Amino acid sequence: MASTLSDRLSRLVKTMRGQARITESNVQDMLREVRVALLEADVALPVVREFIARVKDKALGQDVVGSLNPGQALVGVVHKELARTMGEGVADLNLAVQPPAIVLMAGLQGAGKTTTTAKLAKHLIERRKKKVLTVSADVYRPAAIEQLKTVTRQAGAEWFPSSGEQKPRDIALAALDHAKRHYFDVLLVDTAGRLAIDEALMAEIRELHALLNPVETLFVVDAMQGQDAVNTAKAFKEALPLTGIVLTKLDGDSRGGAALSVRQITGAPIKFAGVSEKIDGLEVFDAERHAGRVLGMGDIVALVEEVQKSVDLDAAQKLADKVKSGDGFDLNDFLMQISQMKKMGGLSGLMDKLPSALTAKAGNVDMDRAEKDVRRMEGIIHSMTALERRKPELIKASRKRRIAAGAGVHVQEVNRLLNQFEQMQGMMKKMKGGGLMKMMKRMGGMKGLMR
Repeated sequence: MASTLSDRLSRLVKTMRGQARITESNVQDMLREVRVALLEADVALPVVREFIARVKDKALGQDVVGSLNPGQALVGVVHKELARTMGEGVADLNLAVQPPAIVLMAGLQGAGKTTTTAKLAKHLIERRKKKVLTVSADVYRPAAIEQLKTVTRQAGAEWFPSSGEQKPRDIALAALDHAKRHYFDVLLVDTAGRLAIDEALMAEIRELHALLNPVETLFVVDAMQGQDAVNTAKAFKEALPLTGIVLTKLDGDSRGGAALSVRQITGAPIKFAGVSEKIDGLEVFDAERHAGRVLGMGDIVALVEEVQKSVDLDAAQKLADKVKSGDGFDLNDFLMQISQMKKMGGLSGLMDKLPSALTAKAGNVDMDRAEKDVRRMEGIIHSMTALERRKPELIKASRKRRIAAGAGVHVQEVNRLLNQFEQMQGMMKKMKGGGLMKMMKRMGGMKGLMR
């Protein structure tokens, strides 16, 4: 949805340049493009109709302010209404109850409930300093219980054992008793899913809800489901008092319509979004920022947060001090820069958060190939000796052949890496005087300005 809608709106901004007002005529052109983009993104038709009607009502007759043209003004209206449709702002988990706060995870099989349960556990441990217990009440899928055990361990939470011979209600009650006796703050209950809605599934999850009385009932939905997400959302809304939605696989080749449809159908706020397969790949959903990404405005706030979370500022300070003292920038430092970039989601992760106007300047870059090139560079540097990394000027023909053989590449690849390193070295020389740390501090300060 993001690229399609962004492309269509960009074209309209150009064609409507020079007009002084938003009129019935030019707003119809704009809304036609928006309607087609939303339908292509698998947004449910009733949601599209309501959205278009709201945008038209807000846009008609609006004066074009300052340097804006009608196209830019209309994009502003679309941005506000997109954010409103997806929930306006941030809706966090409500854990203000006597511990343990129980969170029930609901959704179809394959939506990513089990992995999301562990991701949520990690989020609660790291961001809210909670002691978290997970349990699987999925006694039908043989691997479900073991899968939750594995991902819970990765998340740093504790797992309560269960087995396929037990009844879901008995598992839930035993886990709750354990959570109370061992003073857990949060109990996350992973429930069974089906490939399609059926009465047995709904009856079971209704029973678990009545038994546990959870403070949060989260509906986990695959962002790639499209129109099917609407039917699933309706069924779960009728069965359970949903308090929030978790969208998974937003990083995939998703047309993104589920984000708009599910929020509108259930009335429940989108609370989290799965943005990668990694255990820390769960973001608190911010409707305003997501609307910006959909419209090609990027998400600079998320990029800054990623920098703050992933970049080792102590290591950056040491590098700044090293460059400042004139010790020079070596291949160990170059390797560290590559490692920091990977922690931030790699090249594709960074590009995804930049405005489309900036990413367009990169042209049709093959991101998969670019990521492979980065991994190849890592392999080449790892094939060097400690001395060669510290003093790249020692690397002559015979050493290049040995390094190439060790990394499984051609000598030309080693030459290319050394050329790129020299360019980076030149940049670092320009940062003498603490420029690197100033840049990092500016990135940190941006977060406050953009709120």
